[in-house]
Parts: sequence; structure tokens; C-alpha cells
Amino acid sequence: MLDPVSRVRRFNRAVTSAVGALDTSFLGRGRPLGAARVLNAIGHGRSDVAEIRDYLGLDSGLMSRLLRSLEDEGLIETTAHEDDARRRVAKLTRAGRREFSAYEALSNAQAKDFIDRHSQADALLAAMDLIASALARERIALNEMDPRSDEARYCLGEYYAELGRRFKQGFDVTLSRDPDAVDMRRPRGTFIVAMSDTLPIGCVGLKGTDHGYAEIKRLWVAPAARGLGLGRALMDAAEAAARELSIALLRLDTNSALPEAGQLYRRTGWSEIPRFNDDPYPDLFFKKRL
Repeated sequence: MLDPVSRVRRFNRAVTSAVGALDTSFLGRGRPLGAARVLNAIGHGRSDVAEIRDYLGLDSGLMSRLLRSLEDEGLIETTAHEDDARRRVAKLTRAGRREFSAYEALSNAQAKDFIDRHSQADALLAAMDLIASALARERIALNEMDPRSDEARYCLGEYYAELGRRFKQGFDVTLSRDPDAVDMRRPRGTFIVAMSDTLPIGCVGLKGTDHGYAEIKRLWVAPAARGLGLGRALMDAAEAAARELSIALLRLDTNSALPEAGQLYRRTGWSEIPRFNDDPYPDLFFKKRL
């Protein structure tokens, strides 16, 4: 049997071949993968050259060469930032937008074909999510968002579905003390979504109240992102937001069917308290003074 290192290297070789990393003409469009990735980043709204370089993990020299090659093809234009002449921004030309659209169509078709050829597509996608989250763990971003945004609603939908699977009685959000969106927006509270590239992989809400405390609500981490310390990071971010809002006391509730949540709270300075609401689902209650 292959040892773990050999298995990782086998995986690396398979991915390198599958994505065309060694091709001089990625997807048959006449340029290598590096240049195509830069074009893709600009096409998806990234304009600051330094931000693109960090996003792709490129050094300055390689980034400059890739930009210059795309400029020579007439696909992009780079100019000084209007507020800081030391920074550069890039945008697609009309030809660049056509090339970006061509790459999008080819990449989507390639991905669809890859999924269609596998008999266990859901398991395959779950494995991909797990690997992508692990490889990109240093680039996971915690962003404050409106709890009604598409990203937030996706996370909440996944959270409710998981509670439905894990609670013996199931879970009906209409029976729960579901906070109003306004209670999880500044200045009353906040809602934080963890993003791994374009995929929401976790969330937490800080719900403002009129009772001298705020509540932590809807802490969720996607199965593919567990084991990366993301739950702790989300809680730290929620507590930091509470301090910014001059909130000194936090409360939360959870269910003993979620033992990992209770362990996290106890490890991070939360103490158990008596029940403080009539929500039918929680059976454990905590507080923390900031």
C-alpha cells in the first residue's frame, strides 16, 4: 500500500495533468495556465494588481511578466490607481472580455464533463470541497455581510438542514427564536460569513437585544472546512465585533446533540447558566463577559 506522502504526490500529479498546468496552451486558447488565471481574476472583478498577485500566490517578477504578456496581446490595460500612483490596476479590454468569456465557457464545459463521467458525483464534489478548503486555509476570509445576502442564506440553509439531521425531533426554523435580520446588522449586531474563494464555508451571527446583552447565533462550519480552527475564528470575530459595538455581555444557547459546539464554548471562556429563553430546541445555555 502507498504511504501517505506517496498518495499526496500521486494526487498532485493527477491534478496537475487534469487541469492542464503543464500545457503551453491552456484549454487550447494559446497561452499557459498562469496567464489564463490572471485573466480570470481580472474578469471576476479583481483589479488591484497587488491583490491579484496575493490571490494567486505569485511573486512580483512572474506577475509582471504575465501582465505584460496579456497587455501585448491587447487583452488588458494597466494604469495607476486614481488614489495612489504607487499602485496599479488592471482591466479587460473588449478583446479581453471576449477571451474571458471563451475561457468561462470552456472551463464550465470541462468541469461538467468531469462530473458527468463519475458515478458518485456528490461524493466527488464533497472530496473536492474538503481538499480545496484545506489547501486554501490561509486565504479564508471572514466578511461581514447582510444576513439576507445569498451567501448568508446559503450558510443558514445548510445550518438548518444539519440541525434537522442531527436533532432527534428534527428542526423547524419557524419554531425557533429566529432573529430578525436587523438584529444582526450594525449598529445592533453583525453577521459574519467565512469565504473560501467563492464558496461560503461558515457563518456566525451577533444578535443585538434590548436586555443588556447580545446573543451569538447560527454558528456553522461546513463539513469540508472542519478541523481548520474556523469555528474558533468565527467566534473570535463575533466577540471582536461585540467589543466594537460596546457590548460587554454575550449569551448563547445550543443543544447537547452538538457536542463539538459545547466543547468549543467551554474551551474559550464561556460558562454555563440557567435557561434564559423558551426556544424548544436548546438545552444548554452559556454566557461570557467581555
